[in-house]
Amino acid sequence: MTARLAVLWLLIGLLYSPGSLALQKNVLILGDSISAAYGMSLEEGWANLLQSRLQERGISYQVINSSISGADSSHGVRALPGLLEQHQPAILVLELGGNDGLRGYPLKRLRENLQSMISLAQQAGAQVILVGMQIPPNYGTRYAQGFSSSYQQLATANSIVLVPQFLENIARQSDMMQADGIHPTPAAQALLLENLWPHLEALLDD
Repeated sequence: MTARLAVLWLLIGLLYSPGSLALQKNVLILGDSISAAYGMSLEEGWANLLQSRLQERGISYQVINSSISGADSSHGVRALPGLLEQHQPAILVLELGGNDGLRGYPLKRLRENLQSMISLAQQAGAQVILVGMQIPPNYGTRYAQGFSSSYQQLATANSIVLVPQFLENIARQSDMMQADGIHPTPAAQALLLENLWPHLEALLDD
């Protein structure tokens, strides 16, 4: 019996030791094609680069990338409850809305959907990073400005972290964008990570 107890305590110690899987936290990425590594392998995408950086630095967070090409904010509202229940993330990286803008959806609907996801995540105990997006000015100055400012308004109203321009230093460089002019190239993925990293790093417990 004594030997059995010793083994049991050893297993408990391993299970709850620092850096163990029991203490591992999840970073859930809910995004569209920008985060789904469109036009390249998943290994080349910024989300996978993030996982590699965390591992290299001994930071015990697992990246769960639930991004889907073509997803808009309505898709996120439908998918998020199940993802929160399944993964119980410590941090949610919310990178949605670009397709809403490209499809000309009403800004009111965009803001309502993003707010719904922010509220769901906060109620589940997750910290939220809202990834700001922009659309080309040919959609009209008023719409384009209203679109980009929606992210700032939501971040301020909910006291959450905002990545103001995820595609900063990327979107206007032809060699960093694929032929469609919408999706970053594999070479741009490291820059996407750098644009996000300072905001994420501030929320990591490690």
